[in-house]
Parts: sequence; C-alpha cells; structure tokens
Amino acid sequence: MKILSFNVNGIRAVVGKTFIADMQAQNADVICLQETKATPVQVKEAVSSLSAYHVYAHSAERKGYSGTAILSKTEPISVSYGIGVLEHDTEGRVICAEFQHFFLVTVYVPNSGSELLRLAYRQTWDAAFLAYLKALETKKPVLVCGDFNVAHQAIDLARPKENYNKAAGYMQEEIDGMNAYVGANLLDTFRIMHPTEVKYSWWSYRAGARQKNVGWRIDYFLMSAHMRPQLKEAFILNDVLGSDHCPVGVALL
Repeated sequence: MKILSFNVNGIRAVVGKTFIADMQAQNADVICLQETKATPVQVKEAVSSLSAYHVYAHSAERKGYSGTAILSKTEPISVSYGIGVLEHDTEGRVICAEFQHFFLVTVYVPNSGSELLRLAYRQTWDAAFLAYLKALETKKPVLVCGDFNVAHQAIDLARPKENYNKAAGYMQEEIDGMNAYVGANLLDTFRIMHPTEVKYSWWSYRAGARQKNVGWRIDYFLMSAHMRPQLKEAFILNDVLGSDHCPVGVALL
C-alpha cells in the first residue's frame, strides 16, 4: 500500500500545473492533501480527472483558507472530520479515514505565524490533537500524515542556528509538541528509515530557496509503534513541483 501526503498550497492552483499527471504517475493507493484552500465541492471538481479515487474533503469556515482532503482508491470503512473539539474544528484541518487495519489521519497543523501570534494556540492544538490520536489508537493503530509546521531536529532544516527560537516552525514550543508525539510512541517514519539523510519537504518562495535547497522538513508520516513491522519505506519526492511543499510518502507491507 502506497500513501502520499502533499501540501498543495491551493488545489485549484496546483491542478493547473502538473499535479494530475504527477499523481497519476505515482499511482498511490491513497493521496492526502493539505492547504486545499477550497470547499469540498471545489476539491472534487479540481481532482475529477483522478477518477480512480473516492474523494473526501474538509474546508475551513473562512473561504480560501486551510482545508484538507483524502483521495482513496479503496472506500474507507468510515470517514470523520475534525477532532471533536469546537475550538479546533473551524479550519478544516483534520480528516480521519478508517481502514481495516488502521486509521489514516491527515492534518494541516496551525502555523504559529511570522509574528508568532498563534504560538500559544499552536500549543493547545498540539495537546488536543495528540489526545485525539491516542484515543483513536485505543481502537486501531494510527497512521497520521501532513504538514506539521515544525522542523523537529537540526537535521530537518538547512539553517537551524539562524532559526532556532526566532522563526515559526523551529520554536522550542513547537519542537516540544513534536517531541510529545514521538514520545507517545508515534514513530517518525522517514527518520526510522533514513536516520541521517538530509532531505526537505518545504522551501520558501524567496531568494531561490528551492533551487539552493535551503529547506525544511515539516511534512511527516507518524505511525503507531504497533505498525512498525508494516513499514516498508518512507520517502520524500523532491522532484514533484507545483507547490512550495513536495509530497512525502510511505509504502506499507
């Protein structure tokens, strides 16, 4: 089973590029999307040519903001939206698809913002989202993917010293949030398979950052420790363009 996660930074924009051809070439069983910036109807229209997939989308109350989607060749047993906490469920950030052996959750974690105005909110989000994942885990193992908006360790961004405790995405409070996920036995699949590899999933649009590979690894697949025997590979698709992010993925046995 091959599963991709891709922050598309606007589904309607990315389908005007090479997104459809790229996804067809990848031929994944499931594609999880973040930052769709579209209503469920608009998402379904945008990806309609990917006719092999069932499409589930969640949008923010605010138009053109946030939003997530799951495209699956196999119809899930059930699909749910949000984490059941009103404070956190107005921005379309979470979808959960239940499959036979695990829950697949896609998430677009709130960004603390350039002025760090949402850093405190981000901390409450992380705690609530982890509690949600652990509640799911009492029923089945969990595979959670998406844009976590944090580089976990120094290896995960090109300029750690310059950004530590100065920039959203590498504040200690955000790192603590990722530490909590990993500390709760949610395994970072890419780091398990590639413990020393330097590879990024997001680049600023400024100053030719992608061409220079001045990037950050902020897109993840985390999995319940019970699923570790099923993990065949974890990968980052740097060559897929169209967004300021690139897809990340896992292959499961």
